[in-house]
Amino acid sequence: MIRLYNGPVTIRNGRPVPEQTNTGRDKSLAYRILNAHNVNPDEGRLSVRFDGMLSHDITYVGILQTAVAAGLTKFPVPYALTNCHNSLCAVGGTINEDDHAFGLSAAKRFGGIYVPANLAVIHQYAKEQMAGVGKMILGSDSHTRYGALGTLGVGEGGPELVRQLLGDTYDVPAPQVVLVWLTGAPRKGVGPHDAAIAICGEVYKNGFVKNKIMEFAGPGVKSLPMDFRLSLDCMTTECACLSSVWETDDAVKAYYAAHGRAEAFEERSVTEGAAYDAMIEVDLSALEPMAALPFHPSNAVRLRDLIDDPGDVLRQCEKDAFEKSGAVLRLTDKIENGKVRVDQGVIAGCAGGTFDNLTEAAAILKSGNPGSGYFSLSAYPSSMPVNLALTRCGAAADLLSGGAVLKPCFCGPCFGAGDVPVNGGLSIRHSTRNFPNREGSKPGEGQSAAVMLMDARSIAATTANGGVLTSAMDADYDLPAYGDYVFDPTPYEKRVYNGFGKPDESVALRYGPNIAPWPVQPALPEHLLLRLDSVLRDPVTTTDELIPSGETSSYRSNPLRLAAFTLSRRDPAYVGRTKETKAVGEEIKAGQIPDGLAALLSEEGIAEKDLGVASAIYAVSPGDGSAREQAASCQRVLGGGANFCKSFATKRYRSNCINWGILPLTTDDAFPYETGDWVLLKNIRRAVKAGETEIRASVLAKDGTHGLSLKLEGLTDEERQIILDGCLMNYYKRRNAE
Repeated sequence: MIRLYNGPVTIRNGRPVPEQTNTGRDKSLAYRILNAHNVNPDEGRLSVRFDGMLSHDITYVGILQTAVAAGLTKFPVPYALTNCHNSLCAVGGTINEDDHAFGLSAAKRFGGIYVPANLAVIHQYAKEQMAGVGKMILGSDSHTRYGALGTLGVGEGGPELVRQLLGDTYDVPAPQVVLVWLTGAPRKGVGPHDAAIAICGEVYKNGFVKNKIMEFAGPGVKSLPMDFRLSLDCMTTECACLSSVWETDDAVKAYYAAHGRAEAFEERSVTEGAAYDAMIEVDLSALEPMAALPFHPSNAVRLRDLIDDPGDVLRQCEKDAFEKSGAVLRLTDKIENGKVRVDQGVIAGCAGGTFDNLTEAAAILKSGNPGSGYFSLSAYPSSMPVNLALTRCGAAADLLSGGAVLKPCFCGPCFGAGDVPVNGGLSIRHSTRNFPNREGSKPGEGQSAAVMLMDARSIAATTANGGVLTSAMDADYDLPAYGDYVFDPTPYEKRVYNGFGKPDESVALRYGPNIAPWPVQPALPEHLLLRLDSVLRDPVTTTDELIPSGETSSYRSNPLRLAAFTLSRRDPAYVGRTKETKAVGEEIKAGQIPDGLAALLSEEGIAEKDLGVASAIYAVSPGDGSAREQAASCQRVLGGGANFCKSFATKRYRSNCINWGILPLTTDDAFPYETGDWVLLKNIRRAVKAGETEIRASVLAKDGTHGLSLKLEGLTDEERQIILDGCLMNYYKRRNAE
């Protein structure tokens, strides 16, 4: 079904063959796009300018606040502000609409695009209105993926968008490219999430495509409808790759023409001599329905194996969850008479809410009945044009009569705002992620639930079978007879504000009481004393654990209030410890140095006036998941100064740390130190300024003082200066002053 080849391949006579060449990378689809956008002459590094950008309403207020403080006057490229993450604020009040009014006023003032709430999810709007063959788009959301339309989409934290808004570039080491060679055609009942879960299961845990570009090609591409390609493509994010791109053919041409943008199409295919760093071979005809067990899309299992022997599979899942994160799952409680009974189904977002997914789900629902028990099915179309097409072709009526509830164009189920399962529940979802507690439960308050990712087809088959886990390949249904998707732009024409190229400085930004400016951050001191305020030893720490999604997003535009939730579901005492660390810093400034620290500082010959005190965390591999910069900015707001780790899970989280002035320190040494221990970085400002990569630290632990070897590698000159200045905002303020 899927084979990995970890070595160079080259296209010869229209097929990939094992061969290394020093001249073929630029012939890849990926580098044809990258080279057209790169302004850096240095080999091995890229400095990219994007054709467009987009943000949703969890991120755009903070981005614009930062950019305005740094001197923003107008948007240099089309920048869409969508409102698909408008959280269901548990606190009530005006928070959502205050943010939306701010977004519309910013679009008018700076010349942007504003997509009102519930009109489209962020990535569906980009696919329908912004993508183009050969383009590059930057988004403040990790699932910024439009490769199936010939567009390189990159998801990053907000500061990277600020840099583009202010005329700077996106700087990254030249990435490797992995060829994904598709053959065959999917069988009936197999959908894009089945392919995505299968691929993710093969490549995530071994880092096969980490920070690389996945390039899809081969004879199997033509067998895939566009919605299949687009749904699979957005899930490449869960493989930890940097971006993705596909060959473009007549199906892509028809997609652009149907959306009124025929000029955005250009046929591109892999060319003779194109070279790749590795290859993934996928036989689409061998794919079958899959499930991704909690707590990651890569925890892949064949659905028939789970259905045939649920006890062994679910017991192992319970064991793995407890060993890795201490989570207590009761999945085996879902087994009734040898079958798995599910509590909830959800089809949603950029991955699930497409026309093809929902029409085939509607066809399957005709064959059964969900019943009046605990099981429920929610369906979220990805845009209002999709919703309109579902209504006109009759699929919406079949979804409703089949027992589904149709809901707005909203990303909530992907991040815990909407359709939170019952305590102890098992939810099956065609959405992007199933990380711990991302579905909205609160283990600290005795609430826990689990999400298993599945394709819309098997979710519909389960619904038709009354909530008993069922494969779509076992469902008796006819393929949809609803006709092809017909895009009607009327909802956009009547509601979207498109002001690109027409900035109006007379429009004042509209603020609300929860929209607060970023706190002032200090520059990097000569010496830095760090207290370990959290030590996390899980194999991977997600951004959702660093700053939970869901109801915390109510405070997305208020840095101090949002920061109060940092690590709240993973290490609830963390915020209190950061306050203790700040108090020690104030004591040291006043000359009241605790005894143990006094001895350490005296031994190192460090004067209090040259010393800064900050908080730090250690995690084995932090930052998997969302691009939200708050995972780093909240630490900084609480006085964070460094992350210690074995390696960073994603490039985007490491970049977020750097842009917020947090030292990204790695170590190959054992890290036996615990919460409350102190780490002294002597002469750290001098080391950063000089570009040193080997950093020696002293650790004051409970059993005495120890040495620690750290690395500060891969920083550009600009990144070093950002850290020296204390954060990206300070960097721009200093540069503007000069």
